[in-house]
Amino acid sequence: MGLLLKIFIPLLGAALAFYFYSASENFSEEMLRGKRVIVTGASSGIGEQMAYHLARMETHLLLTARTEAKLQKVVKRCLELGAASAQYISGSMDDPSFPEVVVKEAENSWGGLDMLILNHIGYYIGFQYFNGNIEEIRKLMETNFLSYVAMTTSALPMLKESEGSIVVVSSLAGKAGSPFVAPYSASKFALEGFYNSLRHEFIIDKINISITLCILGYINTESAMQAVSHVIQGTPAPKEECALEIIKSGALRQREMYYPPWVLRGTLLLRDIAPEFLDSIIRSSYRVENLKR
Repeated sequence: MGLLLKIFIPLLGAALAFYFYSASENFSEEMLRGKRVIVTGASSGIGEQMAYHLARMETHLLLTARTEAKLQKVVKRCLELGAASAQYISGSMDDPSFPEVVVKEAENSWGGLDMLILNHIGYYIGFQYFNGNIEEIRKLMETNFLSYVAMTTSALPMLKESEGSIVVVSSLAGKAGSPFVAPYSASKFALEGFYNSLRHEFIIDKINISITLCILGYINTESAMQAVSHVIQGTPAPKEECALEIIKSGALRQREMYYPPWVLRGTLLLRDIAPEFLDSIIRSSYRVENLKR
């Protein structure tokens, strides 16, 4: 183990330095001024914070989530912050017809679309041993994966015309398997496979639409804290900064974004060079005694 660490630590430092300093950061709020943006899952958490950042950048916003009362408050705040326009449409993404309804609303309101930010997730009861409930997985896949594909499909004609951007909010759970989140992790791995494949097809067909996959770790949203704070050992990262980094990565048309960056990039480097070592670290990071079977 001592020899492994002596070799691993310098390699990790070199790799992380390359990741951080090889890419230029030239983000300006001007990039987004006047742009037409859909944000899903926008009534709370990271989606709500993205809406506020985009409002300050004077974008046109269409927000969606399940809870109408919360969306009304977010839209009101966005207009106070300077959004060029802000509106909402409430509904559930587990309804297969709803994604198309949202995109049609954008088309009717603006006649086009510049950025599609897919951020919503289905209801998931949190960390637990897999209980064999296949119906739960089907329902989660409908919201966490199939609705993303449906939204993208409906929005493609407008995004092709504007040469716009697709921003997919995903998770470390879609890059490295972890215990107690098997159905959720499966849906995130599906996003990873679909959008990386779609990016290839865009490039082959010379379609100028960027796809940014945002890989998130432990963030201090209310839903995450309620679901996992009793199990995970660690300090969550701030949702406000996370939301801004997602917006920046989409505007810069980056391939992937990681937040918090050092933790996630280090984890994925370990996955590639020492997977069993990473697995042992992951298992030791949970307070298993707090889980109910």
